[in-house]
Amino acid sequence: MPESTLRDILVIVAHPDLARSNVTRRLLDRLQADPISRQVEVRDLYRLYPDYHIHVEAEQRALAAARLVVLLHPIYWYSMPALQKLWFDEVLRLGWAYGPGGTALHGKDCWLVTSTGGSSHSYSTGGHNHHPIEEFLLPYKHSTLTCGLHYLPPQILHSAHRASEAELDAHADLFLRRLQHYPEWCEIKPEPIVGDEEAVALDERPPMFSTLDGADA
Repeated sequence: MPESTLRDILVIVAHPDLARSNVTRRLLDRLQADPISRQVEVRDLYRLYPDYHIHVEAEQRALAAARLVVLLHPIYWYSMPALQKLWFDEVLRLGWAYGPGGTALHGKDCWLVTSTGGSSHSYSTGGHNHHPIEEFLLPYKHSTLTCGLHYLPPQILHSAHRASEAELDAHADLFLRRLQHYPEWCEIKPEPIVGDEEAVALDERPPMFSTLDGADA
């Protein structure tokens, strides 16, 4: 595969205790031991921003250079870790990532690689969580589509705390293999949905969050 395919892969890691991680750490170790690690940018949010003060411009530069954005973190309370959520709120800004003039991410791919403590059965209508995992991941999907990204099928490891060595290795192998062969494995997909003609137009909507410049909200 041409080297140029891998130079624009960005892996955004969000694990509050990466040193004790059983899944995320293994995936990163597998990546870092492979020659492609020299061609993939990895940004560990909890290492970069232990004070939660995100360098928005640096994150936007990394995103702008990437063709594939990988979100690598465990599912916490049916959602993403706190710093990853703050990253979404602060980095994906109106006028840059969405809304009028917000086309910086259009046409790029976004791939969620995650793990859950619950089993695959627990994420079903008859399971403990009462809903399939896809429903819990809808905020990821619609956030990325709003920004003009293609939402790729996520890679999920269930029952992470009870996973065997063979299961962990298989998860890591698939992660590495897909990085190596991107974009060959991606599904053929339509253009992302960035608005709804029957809803309020994007340029008429208020910002999704405070600009953090002293506003009352």
